[in-house]
Amino acid sequence: MKILILLNDPPYGSERTWNGLRLAGSLAHRDDVEVRVFLFGDSVGAAVAGQKVPDGYYHLDRMTSGVLRHGGQIGCCGTCLDARGLTDVSLVDGAERGTLDLCTDWTLWADKVISF
Repeated sequence: MKILILLNDPPYGSERTWNGLRLAGSLAHRDDVEVRVFLFGDSVGAAVAGQKVPDGYYHLDRMTSGVLRHGGQIGCCGTCLDARGLTDVSLVDGAERGTLDLCTDWTLWADKVISF
């Protein structure tokens, strides 16, 4: 099964992005599942490498890297990155700058699309 997860909320302050990445990580561990995650809006911050968060708080950059390590793909809206002053080099290794066309292709590829 091919699953696309769309994330929109900020990386911190809401648990939607965290829960979406938790689901993506769990799906990525399944042998019969291919998972892709596309980050829109403030959620692109989840793919920024080297985040420093308070002790005991979740690290979304590590969760994003975990999805990638287990064969998932992470796309980040390029327009959304630019609007936030983020560059490709600020992203975790393996996350890619994407376009609406890439997200469209991934949507057509997917058997299921989940939005958080």
